[in-house]
Amino acid sequence: HNKVYKSFSDVIEGKEGRFRETLLGKRVDYSGRSVIVVGPSLSLHQCGLPREIAIELFQTFVIRGLIRQHIASNIGVAKSKIREKEPIVWEILQEVMQGHPVLLNRAPTLHRLGIQAFQPVLVE
Repeated sequence: HNKVYKSFSDVIEGKEGRFRETLLGKRVDYSGRSVIVVGPSLSLHQCGLPREIAIELFQTFVIRGLIRQHIASNIGVAKSKIREKEPIVWEILQEVMQGHPVLLNRAPTLHRLGIQAFQPVLVE
């Protein structure tokens, strides 16, 4: 049993890493595409995430939050609340985003600084 284990950085970096091998340039769930613009009110570790992209990326977490807080009885009801953009949805989305950094890729990704993690902040 002399198996060599790979570290997290080994799994994601390089040409055979997770990003370049299977994610970049392909259609994947939990990804979005947007234009980078300046956000003078943001800290260096934050990025502005438009509401429409954020709700799409974090939809499963928001659905779980709605059901756990007994605001929705099932997935269908939760999805309809999200579609109707009820105020409670944005509150739950805000909570969910606190513990989930997002990875931003700036093409061309030639070295590890091309992909960085940021704390998302909801913007209009």
